[in-house]
Amino acid sequence: MQTWNKKIQGKIGYRTFTFSALILTGIIVYLLMLTGVSPEKYDIALLQPSNETIRSVKTVEDPIKTEEERNRIASEVENVYQFSEQSGEKSAALVTSIFDLIQDVKTSDTYDSELMEENISQVRENLSVLGTEGEGLRFSDDAISSLLLMENNDLMELRNSVTSTVSMIMSDPIRVEEVATAKNDIERRLRGDLSIPENVLPTVVFIGRFSIVENEVLNKELTEERVEQVKASVEPTKILQGQVIVREGQIVDREIYRQLKLVGMLDNQSSLKPAIGLFLFIALCMWLFYVQLKKWNADKDEKQRVLIVSMLIFILSVTGMKLISLVSENFDLTIAFLFPTALAPMLVRSLINERFGVLMAFLTAAVAGIIFQEGYSSVLQMEIALYILFGGLAGLYVIQGIDKRSHLLQTSMAVAVVNLVFMAFYLLMNQTVYGLSELLFYGIAAFTSGLLSGALTIGLLPFFESAFGLISAMKLIELSNPNHPLLKKILTETPGTYHHSVMVANLADAACESIGADGLLARVGCYYHDIGKTKRPGFFIENQMSHANPHDSLPPETSRDIILAHGTDGANMLQKHKMPKEIVDIAEQHHGTSLLKYFYIKAKEEGHDINEADYRYAGPKPQKKETAIISIADSVEAAVRSMKEPTQEKIQGIVHAIIKDKLHDGQFDECDLTIKELKTVERVLCETLNGIFHSRIEYPQ
Repeated sequence: MQTWNKKIQGKIGYRTFTFSALILTGIIVYLLMLTGVSPEKYDIALLQPSNETIRSVKTVEDPIKTEEERNRIASEVENVYQFSEQSGEKSAALVTSIFDLIQDVKTSDTYDSELMEENISQVRENLSVLGTEGEGLRFSDDAISSLLLMENNDLMELRNSVTSTVSMIMSDPIRVEEVATAKNDIERRLRGDLSIPENVLPTVVFIGRFSIVENEVLNKELTEERVEQVKASVEPTKILQGQVIVREGQIVDREIYRQLKLVGMLDNQSSLKPAIGLFLFIALCMWLFYVQLKKWNADKDEKQRVLIVSMLIFILSVTGMKLISLVSENFDLTIAFLFPTALAPMLVRSLINERFGVLMAFLTAAVAGIIFQEGYSSVLQMEIALYILFGGLAGLYVIQGIDKRSHLLQTSMAVAVVNLVFMAFYLLMNQTVYGLSELLFYGIAAFTSGLLSGALTIGLLPFFESAFGLISAMKLIELSNPNHPLLKKILTETPGTYHHSVMVANLADAACESIGADGLLARVGCYYHDIGKTKRPGFFIENQMSHANPHDSLPPETSRDIILAHGTDGANMLQKHKMPKEIVDIAEQHHGTSLLKYFYIKAKEEGHDINEADYRYAGPKPQKKETAIISIADSVEAAVRSMKEPTQEKIQGIVHAIIKDKLHDGQFDECDLTIKELKTVERVLCETLNGIFHSRIEYPQ
């Protein structure tokens, strides 16, 4: 699988490979989920009985019913009228003006009671300034004459009486439909006033009736504004999700047919909205994968493996959900609770890291909410989504620090407990009354889900580890077992190298943990980093015991070739035994391209014409922090062990010198080890070495 991945990436490039993998995964997941989001359609005929009870699959507004309700409420709104006091004042002023104009003629110098026609003409001329002739205020000659013949005092009293009556009537609101009643009322009052002479009564009644007008007018703007406010306050009439539209056997009339068409449940209707929405959801999921992958600090080969593994686990999870959803229709209970909630997050956490595991937990929960969506639920089946989310996160947090496959069963038990707690929450919050058999099923489902999470993780881990060359904490623990064939080989054939490897492992583990690197990987890598020395064990000083050093009788070129070859030999041996790539890289890179100083100087002293590059390891330089730290620990352990009387000052001096030398030699250029981290590593190595090579009490003989 790894070779196949590399071949594809070599042909199309890393970037194209990444986008292709994400797009292909998106298409597969989209097709798996598409049928779940497409609403059910019905073959319904108008004015025919329905074959089944049909409920709305979504909540939609019914615009026709909403408009009918708004019009009904608007029709009940009372008109807004506005009372005008000025109308009464104007009417009273009109009455006063009429009598005053007649009085003016009577008191003028040209007035002559014998010349009545001229007097009447003068009155008409004066009344014309009121501008009321077009409004119906026209006096007959007899009416004007009767007023002119009255005494001045009587005319003024009549004016005051009529004006007072008009003001009294106009002080009350009078709408247009009440004007006639008000005119009759003032006429009744005037005719009942005995102080008014009979000969002028018709004229006075005429003036009184004319002065009564509408003084409470309809305010169209305010009325319209109130109508609009009332309409806006009306809640839209909706067809609710799950609402029964038509029952089995009921005749589908035009109203029912209209509602079915409105919610899009007729077989002759099609909507792209769910498909487009699902496309956006899948695109968002793939984008999150891409961003997480892009921000992850790793080489392209490792990113590629992680991408393939993540996508495969995601597809497997979605496929499992889909299979459960397909058979769920045959059950009255929600069998989605059987899905192993923590499977995908635990797999990703074990194979990659926690951050990818958290992302997987959220995405699988969101996908589950859509796939397990029931016909009348909302967009997400929220209880299922939360159930899988809590179970997945529980698996992630409990699995931290677990380094044996047997411990996964403990993790699965913890997940089962979390599932049971959430199930209790769900059943208590749900308003449905459950029987004993149903409660028992949900309890067993939650417990089974937790156990399946651990069991399937144990079963699938070896497949992913072998197929993609990934290494988990549990795999590392297995590789650290002294009964492993390669470790036995080192122990039996090169006991000195084995002891050296264990010492380096202790140093590297402590140093890696101090800067947040993978201490377990460093420890196990140290066990195997010198496996190449088993090919020629006697040529390495730690395995010579009391034997003579064969290099003393060999030319420096031959010794050089033997020593430099142990890194490459070790990598080849590990690859032959199908060891994880991380372990192979440590064996190949732990010396980087450093110089084999002893034989290089020896060759120079013998006067050979040499090239420094010939005395350097083939490399490559350390690519990871763990490998760089192992290279430091390897050199430091050998140097301190060769010291006759190691003291704290000597140890600190040699450690500092080795790190400085490797740094200046560029051995850390290809890994992301910072100066700050190097100082921390130096301090921890010194502390650990001081504990190993501490001064001992000299006991008396």
